[in-house]
Amino acid sequence: MTPRFSTRTLTFLRTLKRHNDRDWFRERRSVYEHHVRGPMIEIVERLAVDFRGFAPELVATPKVSIYRIYRDIRFSPDKSPFKTHVAAVFPHHDLVKHRSAGLYFHVAPDHVLIGGGIYAPEPRELHSLREHIATNDKRLRAIVNRPAFRRSFGPVSGQSLQRVPRGFAHDHPAADYLKLKQFLAGCERPAVFATSPRFYRSLVRLFEHLVPFIQFLNEPLINTRQFRL
Repeated sequence: MTPRFSTRTLTFLRTLKRHNDRDWFRERRSVYEHHVRGPMIEIVERLAVDFRGFAPELVATPKVSIYRIYRDIRFSPDKSPFKTHVAAVFPHHDLVKHRSAGLYFHVAPDHVLIGGGIYAPEPRELHSLREHIATNDKRLRAIVNRPAFRRSFGPVSGQSLQRVPRGFAHDHPAADYLKLKQFLAGCERPAVFATSPRFYRSLVRLFEHLVPFIQFLNEPLINTRQFRL
């Protein structure tokens, strides 16, 4: 049996969306642990084994990978205390968790998101990424134009500048990538997909398609880190 979520997972998340308060959650904490966090732990631990075959540099442990259910509401006008999805991230073991490219997925009440990339690089890291892309644009295009990648994820996306950043030719062949401030690829499935017997195998297959893209993005970040050390 491959790990997956259950209809109880989706029921809990949907109900949490309607009753997002601490008292409601406290009374149902055991349901969350058993039907939401429990299956996620099983999936992450299974990925830790399977990553050895195609992405040994990525971390898959419950402590590092699984996001807390609690929202950070300090600076948000929305004071709902809980996230209404369960999520996990798989970063590079030699890089800072949220400043490296990694794999990611979450299960929400109405969808499953599977993807990867780098969401919020610091300015120095973003410049390193752009330099890397500028000198390796053909290799990047070869990765993201593979039929399996295009069929699964479509084009690379993310917040973008209107113009090519300073220091790069405005007509550079990789201008569309150089303007990006994020480098993301992903796909959505219906929420019920998380309960399918095919879920875990499909998740691994999609991650396998993404890994060359993730490895490409991490190359300059690893080199920059080694140079600083």
